[in-house]
Amino acid sequence: IVDATADAVCAFKPQIAHFAALGAEEALRHLIAHIHTLHPGVPVILDSKRGDIGSTAEHYATEAFDRYAADAVTVNPYLGRDSAQPFLDRADRGVIVLCRTSNPGSGEFQDALIDGRPLYQHVAERVARDWNGNGNCLLVVGATWPKELAEVRALVGDLPFLVPGIGAQGGDVEAVLKNGATADGDGLVISSSRAILYAGNGDDFADAARSAAITQRDEINHYR
Repeated sequence: IVDATADAVCAFKPQIAHFAALGAEEALRHLIAHIHTLHPGVPVILDSKRGDIGSTAEHYATEAFDRYAADAVTVNPYLGRDSAQPFLDRADRGVIVLCRTSNPGSGEFQDALIDGRPLYQHVAERVARDWNGNGNCLLVVGATWPKELAEVRALVGDLPFLVPGIGAQGGDVEAVLKNGATADGDGLVISSSRAILYAGNGDDFADAARSAAITQRDEINHYR
């Protein structure tokens, strides 16, 4: 699937739990190495959503950036800056901070009001203002929340977003571009996973994935 879709995507985003649950961490490492070797222009985002105290976070950063050689990683900001600092210090790697996630229950805490504004807005502002000294931060803002996409974009300027929720989760591409893109029509890494991975279930699964990826790419570019 990687080889069939590499010229149609802007990044690959393997989810570490799907490999770890099967004891397949070495397969993940080899997959990322394969991408770097055969498709060096396509960055790899390790979707691990790590968040822990500083001493443990140092090991998580080493895991993501040294063991797996990921170009970027998703992190959970709930523990505060010291839990993200080992990632932020790697100025040559991307740190993608959860902000307004695409899952249906995300509002349970992310919508909690603090000083009259929802928590996700405070996260967005803090990351843009205080955490991005190396210029390597992005925010996760789900395609399933177009109104919130617009709100966060207004708060953080041109800070890039990773936008999950297109495809199987039902996010709308046109709404994502309208509400989340920068003035130049950029600033978005739009993620579609299951709709591409499982586009086919026969021997032609790679071709089916390629077709789905091209269709998704063309739809995104249509609304830019």
